[in-house]
Amino acid sequence: MRGLEGRVVLLTGGGSGVGRAIVDRFLDEGARIVVLERDPGKAASLEAIGSGDLVTVTGDVTSYADNERAVAIALDRFGRLDVFIGNVGMWDFSRDLVDLAPTELEAGFRELFDVNVLGYLLGARAAAASLKESGGAIILTLSNASFYPRGGGVLYTATKHAGLGIVRQLAYELAPEIRVNGVAPGGMATNLSGPRSLGLDQRQIKDIPIREYLEQYSALERAIEPGDYVGTYLLLASSHDALTVTGTVFDISAVGTPHRTK
Repeated sequence: MRGLEGRVVLLTGGGSGVGRAIVDRFLDEGARIVVLERDPGKAASLEAIGSGDLVTVTGDVTSYADNERAVAIALDRFGRLDVFIGNVGMWDFSRDLVDLAPTELEAGFRELFDVNVLGYLLGARAAAASLKESGGAIILTLSNASFYPRGGGVLYTATKHAGLGIVRQLAYELAPEIRVNGVAPGGMATNLSGPRSLGLDQRQIKDIPIREYLEQYSALERAIEPGDYVGTYLLLASSHDALTVTGTVFDISAVGTPHRTK
C-alpha cells in the first residue's frame, strides 16, 4: 500500500520548487491533491499532468474567499480533506534594514507578511473545520530563517519566525483533532521571487549563485534539490507515521559553516 493512499491534500503554491516536488511525490504515494496556485502558467503545467487525482484552482492565498473555494472544491471532488500544506512564500533577497528606504520598509513589510504569514492563517482557517472532522494535519513550509540569521533579510526572517509561532500556537489551539507542524528547508535553486513593492518580483533565487553558496555553507557540502526535502512532508502527512508529532518544526536545512579548504 502506498504511503498516502486515500489521503486528500490541499496544497498552496504547487507549481514549482518544493511545491511541485510535493505534488509529484504525493501523487506517486496515492494522494489526491487540490493545488491553489496564482500563476496561470504554473497552473497550466499542473493540469498538463493529466491526473484525475489532481485538481488545480487558480487563486490567491491572501484571499480568504479563494482559500475557502479551494477547500470546497476538495470536498466536492474528493469528499474529504485530510491535510492542508501552506507552501506559498516570497523572499526578500537578503535586504538589510538600513538598505531599505522607510517607504520600502513599510510596503515590503505588508507584502511579505500578507503572503508569508496571513496566507498561512487564511488557509488554515478555511481548512480547519474539515480537518477537524477527518482528524487531519496542517503542515507549513518555513525556513532555516525561522531559527537562524543569514537565511534572508530582516523582513523575510521576521515572517519565518512568525510562522514558527503559528505552528506552536495552532498546535495548541487545534489539538487534539488536528496536528500542526512545519518543515524548514534551506535554500535551493528555484524560481522563488520577491515582493513587487521592493522591485524584486522579476528576480528569482535561481538567478543568483545559490548552488555555489549552498555548496560552501551547507554542512553536507552540496546543493540540495527541491525533491530532497519532500520526505519530511510525506512523514507528516501520513495517517499513521507521525501521530504523536505536533507543534514541531523540522529543520532540514543542513545549515553549516563554510567548510575548510581541502
